[in-house]
Amino acid sequence: MLNLLIGLGVLLVLLVLFLLFRLGGTVAVVKGTHKKRETSANNINAFLLLFMFIVGILAAWYYNGHLAEHFLPESASEHGHWTDELFWVTTAIILVVFLVTNFVLFYFAFRYRYREGNQATFYPENNKLEIIWTVIPAIVLTLLVLAGLRTWGKIMLSDIPENALKIEVKAKQFAWEVRYPGEDNEFGPYDFRLIDATNQFGVDFTQQAALDDFVPRKIYLPKGRPVFLKIRAVDVLHSVYMPHFRLKMDAVPGMETQFLFTPTITTDEMRAKTGNPEFDYELACTEICGRGHFAMRMEIVVLEEEEFNTWYAEQTPWAESNVDYVKEAIQKRGTNQALLEKLENKKSS
Repeated sequence: MLNLLIGLGVLLVLLVLFLLFRLGGTVAVVKGTHKKRETSANNINAFLLLFMFIVGILAAWYYNGHLAEHFLPESASEHGHWTDELFWVTTAIILVVFLVTNFVLFYFAFRYRYREGNQATFYPENNKLEIIWTVIPAIVLTLLVLAGLRTWGKIMLSDIPENALKIEVKAKQFAWEVRYPGEDNEFGPYDFRLIDATNQFGVDFTQQAALDDFVPRKIYLPKGRPVFLKIRAVDVLHSVYMPHFRLKMDAVPGMETQFLFTPTITTDEMRAKTGNPEFDYELACTEICGRGHFAMRMEIVVLEEEEFNTWYAEQTPWAESNVDYVKEAIQKRGTNQALLEKLENKKSS
C-alpha cells in the first residue's frame, strides 16, 4: 500500500510539473516573449534535470533496504569471504564514481543553462586535469587487479591438503553425478571407453581402488574440512556452480578441471541464519547446455564432521551393489582374478 501511495505521489508531482510547463508556455505567448531564445521552458528543464537526479538518489536510497532480499546470504565457504570483500570494495568505488560524475553532469546542465548575455569560454585543453583523471583511475584499477590476482592465487594455487575430501563431479545432458573414493580416499581409475548405461563413470573395476567407490544421490560435505572437486563432462560444456559457496568452475569435455574449497556453515546453521527451514544448498549448471538445462540441479548437504563421518561409513560401494556387472568386467578383461574372488566373498557374506 505504501509503495502504491509513493507511486501515485510521484505521478502527481510529474503531472503538476507538466502543467506548469504548459502554463509557462501559454504565459510566454500572451506576453509576446515566446520568440526569445531564452524562455521559461529553458529554466524549467534545467530545474527538472536537477530535481530528477535528487529524486533518483532518494528512490535508490529508499529501495536500498529491500535489496538484501535479492542478494545471496553470507558465504558458506572460507574463500567466499575473500571474493565478497573484493566485490563490495569494487562496488563501493564504482558507486562513488557514479554519484560524483552524475552529480557533475546534472549540475552542469543546470548551472550552465542558456541565459541571455552569457557567452561560453573557449577552453580547449588542460594538461593537469588530463593527468589527474588518467593517473588516479589507473592507480585504483591497478590496485583492484592486484588484489584480485592475490585472491585468485590463494583460491586456485593452494596445495591440496592431505585430509582433503575428494569428490568427482561428472556432468552430462542433463544431470549431475558424483563419486566418492570410499575408505581409501583414492578413486578407481576411469576410461571414457568403459562408459555405458550401467557404468556411467567409466570406472575400471579391475583395479582395487575402484571397489570401495560409492555414488550417492546428494552431495554431502563436512564443515571445516577442505573439499577437492575433480570435475569433468562427457558430452558438452557444463559449469559447476555452487552459489552459496561462491564456487564456479566449467566442466569441459575431454579435460579435467578442479576446485578446492572449505565449507564453513552447515545446512542447519544456514537455515537458522536465513530464517528459512526449507533452505538447501544446491549445485546448478550455468551453461546453456541444451533443452534440459533447467533440470541440472543437485542438493548439497553440509554436516558437522562427526555426522559426516557417520554418513560416509554407512555408504555402500557401487561395486557391491552391482556385483554381477563388476564380475563380468573383470572376466571380460581377464585380469585380477584375486579381486574377483574378493568380490565373491563380499557378496556371500
